Amino acid sequence: MPDRTTPYGAFNFAVNLNGPIGEDQPLGGFSDVSGLSNEITIAEYRNGNDRPNHVRKVPGIHKVGDVTLKRGIVSSSDLWAWITQTRNQGIVGKRTVVITLRNESGTPVQKWTLGGVVPMKYTGPTLAAKGGGDVAMEELVLSSESMEVEAAN
Repeated sequence: MPDRTTPYGAFNFAVNLNGPIGEDQPLGGFSDVSGLSNEITIAEYRNGNDRPNHVRKVPGIHKVGDVTLKRGIVSSSDLWAWITQTRNQGIVGKRTVVITLRNESGTPVQKWTLGGVVPMKYTGPTLAAKGGGDVAMEELVLSSESMEVEAAN
């Protein structure tokens, strides 16, 4: 039985894009991560001579959803360098991305490891002179080939 019964908050997490700085130096501080999902397609099948009048459901291929990262713009070109690498060199730009949920004291509690990741869409900020209080945000959508979920302890 688990020691903790209260769910963890969704506000304390780290994103490691495994960029040029190295595995121990995550790039960027992101404010939002969304789209962590995995889907298994189901094929319906029935033999013509089956007595039961229903289909069998057979698990098929699986696919990983696109993950969206959002952050305030900082003076860093790390995301754009990755996009450029992927555009110019193709699969050489694939990375492993690790998203780690932490508890209130900052200890890792769960990890989502995305494999074969490339950036597929970048959206820059909406700029408006009238505001003054809004943060300039950028958004990066990642395409992933695989996803593993594990406890981080």
